[in-house]
Amino acid sequence: MAKEGPDWDGLLKWSIANSDGTSPPRNLSEEDRKWFMEAMQAQTVDVVKRMKEITLVMQTPEDVLEAQGVTSADIEDLLDELQEHVESIDMANDLYSIGGLVPLLGYLKNSHAGIRAKAADVVTTVVQNNPRSQQLVMEANGMQPLLTNFTSDPDETVRTKALGAISSLIRHNKPGIAAFRLANGYAGLKDALGSDNVRFQRKALNLVQYLLHENGSDCGVVSELGFPRIMMHLASSDDADVREAALRGLLELAKDRKGEANGGLAEDGEKLKQILENRIKGISEMGPEDLGAAKEERQLVESLWNTCYNEPSSLREKGLLVVSGDDAPAPDVASKMFEPPLRAWAANREAATTTATATNDSSEEKKEAPPLLLGFGSSSRSTEEQNSSRTQE
Repeated sequence: MAKEGPDWDGLLKWSIANSDGTSPPRNLSEEDRKWFMEAMQAQTVDVVKRMKEITLVMQTPEDVLEAQGVTSADIEDLLDELQEHVESIDMANDLYSIGGLVPLLGYLKNSHAGIRAKAADVVTTVVQNNPRSQQLVMEANGMQPLLTNFTSDPDETVRTKALGAISSLIRHNKPGIAAFRLANGYAGLKDALGSDNVRFQRKALNLVQYLLHENGSDCGVVSELGFPRIMMHLASSDDADVREAALRGLLELAKDRKGEANGGLAEDGEKLKQILENRIKGISEMGPEDLGAAKEERQLVESLWNTCYNEPSSLREKGLLVVSGDDAPAPDVASKMFEPPLRAWAANREAATTTATATNDSSEEKKEAPPLLLGFGSSSRSTEEQNSSRTQE
């Protein structure tokens, strides 16, 4: 049976034979050139064309797809692929141009929970740090199905994914924040904080903290809705990320001096102090490894105590505010693996040029280093790191 796909072993051997430096460069024969181009093009994907094909599937009625044997799992796989394509901001914006944004938002109302959740994932990627796509989703009324799924979907995974999409949609987006507030989004956040799902809690707490940071006037709203007591409770969570997110929200409330004293925390001042003392006790009992991992929590407890009570916490007295290793940078074990080849070459070239210049200044007898050449080489393969900021818990 014939082997499918390009002959990668042959391509590798050909590349080595033509770049190992043992023979002078030679012109490719027409046959070699044709074979090489066919091998490379076999693995080239026309992204826009593929996105158009996925769009056609999304535009096809669900009953027609089912009649053709297309399952919900197949649709989720297509949405997975679409999400990879729209990680590029240009492709995310092109999704609207090719007619794919509206049917994608339509999938937020699909009868299958998995498709609703996956569609929200794709929306998150489309709008993350992307003002143009944020605007397009708002104009297409994409906030409405996201809010519906967030506040009332029977599937908690769908609710969590919808909240993630909303968070990305309204960040640095004043019209989005206004729409969220008008839709009583804070009530939905309060319900999310009462969930037993720690991931749902974390996403809700992070969005609350962001909204309070951006709009100090909202401190009064969340205080009236009872957020302070809920966040105090979550500040004692077994999940470290939930604790930290709750402490960040409480700190935003404590910094507010326009409304009630300490952003509505005054009436629960003793309860808050007891919670913070318990956290200090818990931190004091940590081993060195856990203590290092709790660096942000230690700082948050100290800041919150100082803001509420105008004095340092006992963490400082116990020498736990700053511990050994806090200022040491994490070991860099991956940057070289993920550094783009051209960027790595440019950095090395700049360093080599700088070194050569300095050497020439001290001794004119040194010869200038020969220029590096781009092409097939023996260096290890590296891949370009995607912008991590386009992801958010």
